[in-house]
This record gives sequence, structure tokens and C-alpha cells, in this order.
Amino acid sequence: MSKPELFQRDREWHPRALTPDYKTSVSRSPNYPLLSLQSSDSEITGPTFGHGDIDPIDNDLLRNYAKTGDPIGERIIVHGRVLDENDRPVRNTLVEVWHANAGGRYRHKKDTYLAPIDPNFGGCGRTLTDDEGYYIFRTVKPGAYPWRNWVNNWRPAHIHFSVFGTAFAQRLITQMYFEGDPLIPHCPILKAIPDARAIERLIAPLDLNATIPLDSIAYKFDIVLRGQCSTFFENRPEGN
Repeated sequence: MSKPELFQRDREWHPRALTPDYKTSVSRSPNYPLLSLQSSDSEITGPTFGHGDIDPIDNDLLRNYAKTGDPIGERIIVHGRVLDENDRPVRNTLVEVWHANAGGRYRHKKDTYLAPIDPNFGGCGRTLTDDEGYYIFRTVKPGAYPWRNWVNNWRPAHIHFSVFGTAFAQRLITQMYFEGDPLIPHCPILKAIPDARAIERLIAPLDLNATIPLDSIAYKFDIVLRGQCSTFFENRPEGN
């Protein structure tokens, strides 16, 4: 068996910690050089996620919270694969998603946006990748919403993704955006990413082959853990 190719870390992939146009980076960015800390055994090896805790409809956000009917909004499918830097599938790994409802509001007590809460939409789901690293979710397309960055900033429609490794400390978080969204070029968070290729990796293209006629539009979002084509992860500032 040939030895897998190794990829040099690209330290230009991630944005600088301080990007003043993204206002909260001013208070969050460090004032002193970062320290590198050794991970403990417990952080590397445990606790592990119990795969038996997954419910069959956890990945169906149209059904997993519904009480009296279907959620309001455009029905969509989001699917793809979790891959390593050598294009090999990452099997049996936990993928979680959460996002706003079709009106742009989260089911969270601190979200006070004027859009109404959807009583049949919880806004979160989870699933395990199969042997080919494949995952799939059914949901409604989230709405854009305003946020207190500058006077008239709006977040593009997006879905938060979380991918776990073999322990809860091994967690990667990112956001997926939708092809053609006119708000993407105006988002201060995305504009903080210096490499246009990294932004493109966060935009899911329309996938008509996976679309269900008269039912749901599909978008394809592959997650690459590292390497030259890696997905940008917001909680891994040291680079891919």
C-alpha cells in the first residue's frame, strides 16, 4: 500500500483574529501571543458519543419537532460526504446541524428578532455518516436575519455544521451557505476570510440530481477535514 500524500498547512487560509469590520472580533481577538497547550488523554480519548442515541428521524428537521403539522418554508435536502485530505470517507462520524427557521429566527430565548417562532420547527438535527462518509438532512431553507454588527448588516441564509471525531474535544464547526444568495458578498464574517477559495468551499451548490420533484430542492455540501481543499472551520484558527 502506498503512503498517503501529506499536505503542507496553508496558514493563509484562515482570517486574522482581528478584523474590525466584524465588530465582535475586536473584543474576542487576543492581545497577547497564543500559548500551545498539550491535550490531555481525556480530551483525546473520551468521552465518546453513544451511537445508539441517534433516533431514526433525528436528521429529518421536517418531522423531528413537528407537533401539529409541517414546518413553514421551502423544503430542502442538504447532503454530502465527510472526507479526509486524501478524499477518503470518514465513516460513522457524528454530524450535527442547527439553523434559523424560514423567517430567520432561532428557537432560542435570546433571539428577539420580530419574525415568528414556528411551532413545528425545532431547528436542529443530527446523523451518522455511512461507510462512504455520506450524510443527509431534510429541513426548510433558513431565512436571512439582521444582526447588530453595523447599521444594516444581514446574515445570509446559512446552516451551522458540527463534525465530531472520536471524542467530544475533537469537534469542528463551520457554516454552509446557499449558491446564489445575494447577501454573501456583503457579510462581514465571510469578508473576513482572506482566500476566495475558502469562501467558495462554504457555499453549497444546487443539486438538481438529488432534488425530489414537487417536494424538495437539494443542495450538496461536502466537508473536507484538512488538506488543500479543506473546508473552513471557524473554531480552528490555527489553519487547516
